[in-house]
Amino acid sequence: MDIIEIKNISKKFDDKVVLDDISFTVEEGDVFGLIGPNGAGKSTLINIMTGLLDPNNGSISIGGFDVGKETLKAKEFFGLVPQELALMEAVSANDNLEFFGSLYGLKGKVLKDRIGYALEITGLSEKRKDKVKKFSGGMKRRLNLAAAIMHNPKILILDEPTVGIDPQSRNHIFQFIKGVNKDRNTTVIYTSHYMEEVEYLCNNIFIIDEGKEVAYGSKNSVKSMINRNNKVHLRVENLNTDLIDSIRAINGVVDCENSHEEIDLLVEENNFKLEPLLKILESNHSTIKSINVAEPNLEEVFLALTGKKLRD
Repeated sequence: MDIIEIKNISKKFDDKVVLDDISFTVEEGDVFGLIGPNGAGKSTLINIMTGLLDPNNGSISIGGFDVGKETLKAKEFFGLVPQELALMEAVSANDNLEFFGSLYGLKGKVLKDRIGYALEITGLSEKRKDKVKKFSGGMKRRLNLAAAIMHNPKILILDEPTVGIDPQSRNHIFQFIKGVNKDRNTTVIYTSHYMEEVEYLCNNIFIIDEGKEVAYGSKNSVKSMINRNNKVHLRVENLNTDLIDSIRAINGVVDCENSHEEIDLLVEENNFKLEPLLKILESNHSTIKSINVAEPNLEEVFLALTGKKLRD
């Protein structure tokens, strides 16, 4: 079942087109990556999805409710973690969550239980009585996550949640996402310009650049949009020029580079066979110290589809 349906969304600010005919769906229970460089239009789309902005064209349905016509009902599905922190720093983590829980009408034992769960899953249970102003940037990010799940939202939107935080907090956030998705079947929309995070967390993705769709689908289907060339890295003893020339001539080898005892190959997935490479090395009395085969990652896919790096 699709819990989010986005149809032909466009948005302009003055004469600048920020979103240009964007359409996609998100299945309930998915971890969905909305990815692109800074300024691509991700946050604008999030603001339209949550009813904070109106589009110039198009419509969005959340759980069957039209965001434009049934805004309050659609908003009940969401927990939003914005890029900017929304916390009261002069009071404790527990007091912050009590406040945010009260906004959702929570009280008594239900409120207490929700606070306990939110602190536990974000790794902040031992800091519940500490004032937020004493927290690191990463801990504040995690408390922001805790506030967003107080009302058990069916959809959790995280807008660049790992910008400027330490590796420990990043790992806490990753485990948090996996936890709420698995334990509560929470649909997660994860926006980022860090492709390695999306590669690790997300099942399906929508890549946006300059307000336009670049690619959309499962990670594997998006990767298949470019030529399926894999990378093979070898560390080999006893290299010589004739050996490299012989490797370059192997069927399916697109490119071959070498430096000292290392060989980097770009090979066609469907045409390259490892056996001819091993025979050439064996005939040359070369010893393989290590070998590694890697598929293209999402960063390389973005480069191939747009002609620029994600952080350009």
